[in-house]
Amino acid sequence: QVQLVESGGGLVQAGDSLRLACEASGRTFTAYAMGWFRQAPGKEREFVAAISWSGRTTNYAQSVKGRFTISRENAKNTVYLQMNSLNPGDTAVYYCAQNKRPYGAGSMGQYDYDSWGQGTQVTVSS
Repeated sequence: QVQLVESGGGLVQAGDSLRLACEASGRTFTAYAMGWFRQAPGKEREFVAAISWSGRTTNYAQSVKGRFTISRENAKNTVYLQMNSLNPGDTAVYYCAQNKRPYGAGSMGQYDYDSWGQGTQVTVSS
């Protein structure tokens, strides 16, 4: 059974940075693409970023491109989301997810992921 545990959320001011981490267990981490999604109050969950199983391919939502960076450290079974230049529109619960099939490129579609973390709150004040 896959377990994903996020950490690193918090309350910051506009313009600040945060780094989220997601540690995975229960499945061969190195074989699976990973993604980050977020859900703001009253809104649907949306894609933020994804990284392929090899780490060579990344995808970003247009709203975060140039500000957020996804990376993975296979030795620690961990995927990161570095978030810079945060603004109030980034306020949400952030979830990491693991792709359902091995050796994927890192999909933007949430239905391509079958394992989810519990989420970590990110709040950006203006």
